[in-house]
Amino acid sequence: MERAVQKTGLPWLMISAGCLIAALTFGPRSAMGFFQLPMLADTGWDRTTFAVAMALQNLCWGFGQPIFGAIADRFGTWRVLFLAAIMYAAGLYMMAVADAPIWLHIGGGVLIGLGVGAASFGIILAAFARNVPAEKRPLAFGLGTAAGSAGMFVFAPITQGLIDAVGWSDALVYLAIAMLLIPVLAVALRGNAKSGAYTTTDVEQTVREALREAFGHYDYVLLTVGFFVCGFQVAFIGTHFPAYISDIGLDASYAVAAVALIGFFNIIGSLAAGMLGQRHSKPMLLVGLYLGRSVSLTLFLLLPQTGASIIIFSIVIGLLWLSTVPLTNALVAIMFGTRHLGMLGGIVFFSHQIGSFLGVWLGGYLYDRMGTYDPVWWMAVALGIFAAVMNWPIHEKAVERPGAVPAE
Repeated sequence: MERAVQKTGLPWLMISAGCLIAALTFGPRSAMGFFQLPMLADTGWDRTTFAVAMALQNLCWGFGQPIFGAIADRFGTWRVLFLAAIMYAAGLYMMAVADAPIWLHIGGGVLIGLGVGAASFGIILAAFARNVPAEKRPLAFGLGTAAGSAGMFVFAPITQGLIDAVGWSDALVYLAIAMLLIPVLAVALRGNAKSGAYTTTDVEQTVREALREAFGHYDYVLLTVGFFVCGFQVAFIGTHFPAYISDIGLDASYAVAAVALIGFFNIIGSLAAGMLGQRHSKPMLLVGLYLGRSVSLTLFLLLPQTGASIIIFSIVIGLLWLSTVPLTNALVAIMFGTRHLGMLGGIVFFSHQIGSFLGVWLGGYLYDRMGTYDPVWWMAVALGIFAAVMNWPIHEKAVERPGAVPAE
């Protein structure tokens, strides 16, 4: 059962601070695609070089999140977010001054990836879960996810504007400075897994016991495998879509509009997913989202490529973009409670980021060898169908623990 200290309303100060951190974290990371062409024009590197950095970023993000989630569960969210800000800012600065691919890969890849992993959805939503009653978690998770989308919407024009005004290198420096706001905002999220208003008290588990239980749970494994696809799709599009728009002969303003529209409509999609998740089957909603992505990708590829089709596709894919996140995290909380949510949710997200690594890297690698992104687009279509199949049999219920009251 859950120990409920706070019985009325939502902790709006914590949610507001967490949403601002999500926006600051996700915004610059989602705008990395704008740096690809100007950086490569100045340095002479190829798209594979940039893609490797972004792929490493996604992999380190996923690798770091369960580790930082476990640290936050035990030692507190604020400490982890403080470390995140330092790594993120250092990575952006190193990326700005990189004069060889290795520094781009360390700064833009490893450091930014670890920084995002220590401050992204898994950390923020786990803090929300410990202070929000179970029946309101999908909504709180939707708000946090929507805030990340708002960051994407806001930082798309800001980033392109900075690149136009001061160049890509100085733009990265300004973004690095902005990351230093995170520790100040993070004060509202201080506390660990045992200090929340709605923490699970029915069973005490070690990390090893929690991992053994999770990986022995069929539904958790299916959820984890399916989330791989989300990462593949969104990371490929987020990184390579601006270059793809340029390749088909459209003005750079369409790339800015596309990323901003994806971010804006992702706000709507994430909030809608959070609200629908309070009333309807979360696994079936995930099935619908993944199938919807495959259909929208197929239509986009088969219909004529024009400015209008870019705008329409951006709106549709934005509605489906991160709507999977509140539903996925809510399912993990339902299955296992909040005690190890930062770590267990982080492991699911690690699968997401393995998909992100492959989507980003394959996009650059195959483009350099084939001169087209088409093979990866069609992989994304097929994987969407695969994810729908993985989520279909998932049960929305707590894991059975003999002798214990099931956690919400």
